[in-house]
Amino acid sequence: MSDDRDLDEWASAVMSGYDGVAEAYDADRDPTHEASLVESLAAGLPDGARVLDAGCGGGRAVLEALAENYEAVGVDISGEQLVLARERAPAAALARGDLTRLPVADEAVDAVTALHSVIHVPREHHRRAFAEFARVLRPGGHLLLTTGVGEWEGENDDWLDSGAAMQWSFHGRDRSLALLDSVGFDVSDETVRDDELGGGEWLFVRARRRE
Repeated sequence: MSDDRDLDEWASAVMSGYDGVAEAYDADRDPTHEASLVESLAAGLPDGARVLDAGCGGGRAVLEALAENYEAVGVDISGEQLVLARERAPAAALARGDLTRLPVADEAVDAVTALHSVIHVPREHHRRAFAEFARVLRPGGHLLLTTGVGEWEGENDDWLDSGAAMQWSFHGRDRSLALLDSVGFDVSDETVRDDELGGGEWLFVRARRRE
């Protein structure tokens, strides 16, 4: 792993990949796979809460479930994914951006979800993404994210048989939890679930920003 990889170059590659795979990925995603986790998060939110889905993709799982009852905001690097999100969750506010530079004000949201999104950021920059989540959350705000059970990095030149390339990079459990702690999060729950797209297992982490 290099500590000086160009973040903009990596982000551009992920953006191009998701633009190319948007329809195939959306068709393969099953929103019920994480529905109970999203419902559990929502149950702890106040009325009128603002929820940021960081790496919202086509709006499945989070925006489509919460946009009618909460002030939902979706951020994604892929324009094609945002087109799908607009169709699926018309009540949500959408913006283009990446996880290490969220276009969201300080302490502006009550909850952040990042399902299968941080795993596409170079792992040496995961702390930067986690710090962004802490920045935009109000004190005591909730976080639900996906990360690796174990450490891994790789790429696929024809992901989901779409002809589009994609790359992944993530730490294992212990390093990810240590990074969350270092930027001001207290972890409250961990759940391991199979990858619905056949890629092994993922760790879903619930945490709160320290007050």
